Amino acid sequence: MWTESIDVIGPYNFDLVLDRLSNDPLHVVDFHNRSIKVPIFSGTIPMVIQVEALGSTDAPSFRLSGSLGEHKEAAVDRIKDIFQWNLPLEHIHKHFESTMLKDIFSEHRGTPLILDFDPYGCLVKCIVHQQLNLSFAYTLTAQYVKTYGFEMDGAWFYPLPETAARLEVEQLRELQFSTRKAEYLIGLSQLIVNKELDLEELKGQSDTEIIDTLVKVRGIGRWTAENFLLFGLGRPNLFPVADIGIQNALKKLYKLEQKPTKEEMEVFSQNWDPYLSYASLYLWRSIDKRSEK
Repeated sequence: MWTESIDVIGPYNFDLVLDRLSNDPLHVVDFHNRSIKVPIFSGTIPMVIQVEALGSTDAPSFRLSGSLGEHKEAAVDRIKDIFQWNLPLEHIHKHFESTMLKDIFSEHRGTPLILDFDPYGCLVKCIVHQQLNLSFAYTLTAQYVKTYGFEMDGAWFYPLPETAARLEVEQLRELQFSTRKAEYLIGLSQLIVNKELDLEELKGQSDTEIIDTLVKVRGIGRWTAENFLLFGLGRPNLFPVADIGIQNALKKLYKLEQKPTKEEMEVFSQNWDPYLSYASLYLWRSIDKRSEK
């Protein structure tokens, strides 16, 4: 069993990370030991890494462990990317000290932008979650993964594109997918298998180029494309103005009688660039009832 310790520049609140990740029933979170099992791929090789917090918010430190063999370096790089350990939050907090978001950033200090464990799984989850309440969306996603995905060392992997591409709509209908959503998921997977959509290639493109590519895929609109940029790729400067949660958070923050217009949101956010993604994240956090525990 391989282990490695990594120190991270604070602030970084891993307990808030576990709190958010525990929303998803597929995630193996251990609050007592402050750890989570992370299923990732190194190329086509699946592996599970346990990430355990050892330090505090101001002096964060982590122990990684797993059976990685020759894939250790790539696996560690992926974990650092998922948990955004290479982007110190202190200067982002300072950026917002002179803005209307100052108090929100102070209250939720050290909240990082965490990526979904796999870019393809992120897109699949976004499609499944479209127009569903969060509880049922997580339940439906878990049913899909546990039916057609696979388990390793106690952690669940999403079905591979090759697996999903061979499914029939009726097989997903049996899991309570709508016909259209089943078609979207299968169609996306077929595009990837047929090499008509390359998610690795997208990583090197601009936000605008990625959105333009993804919205051409049946079942992917701007909301899904922006969520992929945020939680699939960790792009730092995304502000989804159509997101209801952000609208509600701004309504509360600015004490508005109704949700802000797109034009108002653009005015509010003018001095939040180049960290609009963090403004989005902290605005979501400000109305998350779980944060009131």
